[in-house]
Amino acid sequence: MSPRCFIIRHGETEWSLNGRHTGETDLPLTANGEKRIRATGKALFGDDRLVVPKKLAHIFVSPRTRAQRTLELLEIGCRERLPWNEQRKSEEEEAIRTEAKVEITDAVREWDYGDYEGLTSKQIREMRAERGEGPWNIWTDGCPGGESPEDVIRRLDALIAEIREKYQRSCFGNSDDAKGDVLVVAHGHILRAFAMRWVGKPLTETSLILEAGGIGTLSYEHHNIDEPAIILGGQFVVD
Repeated sequence: MSPRCFIIRHGETEWSLNGRHTGETDLPLTANGEKRIRATGKALFGDDRLVVPKKLAHIFVSPRTRAQRTLELLEIGCRERLPWNEQRKSEEEEAIRTEAKVEITDAVREWDYGDYEGLTSKQIREMRAERGEGPWNIWTDGCPGGESPEDVIRRLDALIAEIREKYQRSCFGNSDDAKGDVLVVAHGHILRAFAMRWVGKPLTETSLILEAGGIGTLSYEHHNIDEPAIILGGQFVVD
């Protein structure tokens, strides 16, 4: 099997629930969001599940608390303590299932919404209309005071290149026991952009949806690192 890259959007927050753009604002998960992420971990992580912890080579997580809490609730069973915790759970509390290192990186922080932070798409359109500005599309226009699509592409392309060269290229031609799977825990817009850049597409073609708490699966066709692909049916949301 070709190595895979699993992208996980953090669980539900109050702002994701009502459609407000949440970049640097650090919000906790809702009680329902925590419940659903726990269920996702139990349903999709394990030796006979979608994500096999022992095959994970590395875990990237956003600096935002909502993403880090999501990783905690998945209870993957990391040998090392999570970087934001003073100590890891004891082996009695959580069985060790992966040797993968957890890395906090700005490469997968959410899109910087700048002036549009905390606003819904409807509010943004209304504000632009009042100013006599044209229609708005984040994939082509970016955010004033925040990031442009080109800014996002640069940081995502660098991370994807690192994943392929550092963790996955060595898996091709080796046995199925090679540890090459990578996990990315982050946010809605940035993960949708990540998936498009994984297959080398411009962000203008982005028509993907990843719900809060959803998981997407990226891999390669024909066991060839030069043929990156999105696995259809690779998103799972557990109620």
